[in-house]
Amino acid sequence: QVQLVESGGGLVQAGDSLRLSCTASARTVYDNDMGWFRQPPGKPREFVAAITREGGTSYYANSAKGRFTLSRENAYNTVFLQIARLPPEDTAVYYCAEGRYTEVKREPSLWGQGTQVNVSS
Repeated sequence: QVQLVESGGGLVQAGDSLRLSCTASARTVYDNDMGWFRQPPGKPREFVAAITREGGTSYYANSAKGRFTLSRENAYNTVFLQIARLPPEDTAVYYCAEGRYTEVKREPSLWGQGTQVNVSS
């Protein structure tokens, strides 16, 4: 059974950078589109970014453009989400999810367990 495991979260200070990882077991990250979502405290889960299976095209939510960067490392079967200059508003549980993603479509189908990011001011 495929599992997605996120890591890299923790407590950081405002202005720091952070890199989150999502590793897929049982098959490569090239088998499916991969997305990232986050859920701030008391708020619904929201889309952050996604990278497609073919060609590695990336999509970003408007709130993520400029500070969030997706990449993947085939050798480690991992997708990375780099976040720069974190403000306290980035505090959330960050989830990766396999699924189907386009510029306008977000269809996650398999979720990881999430990794907590806390940004102190």
